[in-house]
Amino acid sequence: MDIYDLFLYMSLGAGFLMAFNLGANDVANSMASAVGARAITVKQAVFIAGILNFVGAVFLGSHVTATISKGIINPDAIGDPKLLMIGMFAALLAAGLWVLVATLTSLPVSSTHSIVGAITGFGLIAGGPDVVNWLKMGGIVLSWVISPFFAAGIAYFIFSHIRKYILFKRHFIEQAKKWAPIWVAITLSMISLSFLYKTPAGKSLHLHWAGSLGVAACMSFIAWLIARYFVNKMVLNEEEGAEGVELLFRKMQVGTSCYVALSQGANDVANAIGPVAAIYLIAKEHQLLAKAAVPWPMLVLGGLGIAVGIALLGHKVMATVGTKITTLTNTRGFAVDFGAASTVLVASNLGLPVSTTHAAVGGVVGVGLARGFHAVDFRVLFRIVAYWIATVPIAALTSIVIFVLLKWLCYS
Repeated sequence: MDIYDLFLYMSLGAGFLMAFNLGANDVANSMASAVGARAITVKQAVFIAGILNFVGAVFLGSHVTATISKGIINPDAIGDPKLLMIGMFAALLAAGLWVLVATLTSLPVSSTHSIVGAITGFGLIAGGPDVVNWLKMGGIVLSWVISPFFAAGIAYFIFSHIRKYILFKRHFIEQAKKWAPIWVAITLSMISLSFLYKTPAGKSLHLHWAGSLGVAACMSFIAWLIARYFVNKMVLNEEEGAEGVELLFRKMQVGTSCYVALSQGANDVANAIGPVAAIYLIAKEHQLLAKAAVPWPMLVLGGLGIAVGIALLGHKVMATVGTKITTLTNTRGFAVDFGAASTVLVASNLGLPVSTTHAAVGGVVGVGLARGFHAVDFRVLFRIVAYWIATVPIAALTSIVIFVLLKWLCYS
């Protein structure tokens, strides 16, 4: 067995470890609000998130994976394919270890931050500052800043809308039945557009943008009709008070949580499989090609790793995001999920590796602020932000240490 095959097999293990860790940490992004609002149990959340993350990773994930593996550093500037392969393996291992540490301390960190920081770290040592695509890095950093504020803004707007037009109205059950199908329709229109612009099946249709909007509009209208039918069949009395509204939104929140889980799998599988895909190409071609299809087995490996991580350790971070930042109800949880999922799906379709973690936490803070500053536990929030800030430098330094050791072993 030559060194290329050895690192290929080792990278499959490291890629699975990274996928496991981001599944364990990032499950909170899709299911924490639903569990915190008691729409579903922890076991149900783990089961649903595991399946949908796997489906998102396998069927929606290839485009973003290509961006991660080729966009952050310029492999041509490094020259030596073996050195590049060692660096990608070091990045995988470093990022996976940091996400594991964060998960064991029950704090959400960005797996995107981790892998980008780790790849940048070995790139700086292997080829110097010029090897890093700083323009691409600037765009990625901008997306990290935008994602929590954008998600918070959407969540704040939606929950404020629910309070103004439903909860604060005299006949709020009637208002809830009026608005719930509209929100269902909007959600499905975004999912439809994501399918058409993101998946291989959707892109193979080669629809004009007007046609895509037409399909999304038709799907949202059908969703509105179905939701309206089921909402009107629900027996809700004004005497039930706000509990009646929460019961209605509880069913919707499960749907939005599934929406987040699907988009999360599509976006985050890149963090585990991007470096593995790069190592695979180097092992087979002895160079990192500009464009190459990511093999399906790798996406399946990433999806499985995410699902196993969710099942074994997903409950830890879920408790922090779902219960410790602010108190969540089903109406608030719906707003959180919609804000986070909208942010992630738009970024994923643009090819930006946006942080799902930042979007989810931003959404939770947004609904908390809609009720005032007193509703947010800023001590927990500051601890989370501290971990966010530490992620890139810690992942980079760990990657550098592993890379230097492996380089010494392989070249000595």
